[in-house]
Amino acid sequence: MNALNSLKAALGHEDLDRLHHLRQRRRAARAKPQAERTVGQRVADGVAALVGSWRFIIVQSLLLGLWIGANVLGWIKAWDPYPFILLNLVLSFQAAYTAPIIMMSQNRQADIDRERATLDYDVNLKAELEIELLHQKIDLLREQEIARLTRMVEDLTEALAAVKNAPPPPPEAARHPS
Repeated sequence: MNALNSLKAALGHEDLDRLHHLRQRRRAARAKPQAERTVGQRVADGVAALVGSWRFIIVQSLLLGLWIGANVLGWIKAWDPYPFILLNLVLSFQAAYTAPIIMMSQNRQADIDRERATLDYDVNLKAELEIELLHQKIDLLREQEIARLTRMVEDLTEALAAVKNAPPPPPEAARHPS
């Protein structure tokens, strides 16, 4: 119990309270179920994943090339002659809708990243406090071991002094008469 009190004194009540709070918070975070994404969030993530893919860029480039080619060469009656005003309208319409949807997805991801960063900070802080606590325990054990070894050396020194000050044993011949 004395060792625990000295550890508490060395670490400080504030740090111990913080460590206890972080442990409780971690347990609560593990028990907390993941929130279900809303339909809007799923759509925003899907659109962001689609528009941000090479497949989309390649397909869109092919469609733009076909559109321009069909209108320049006049294979079919040119429905959008050169300066391609209808094409600009379609691309503006696409950009006007995809940009905010992608922003919604990025904002949600930023919120998730911010929460993860907070949890990472808490984990790092908890690890720091745990390591400090372990250092204190190791220091206490080392001090106890040094005190035990010091007592043993003192006992051995006293025993050696007692042996030096003891009267010499009688000679061998005197003990065993022949």
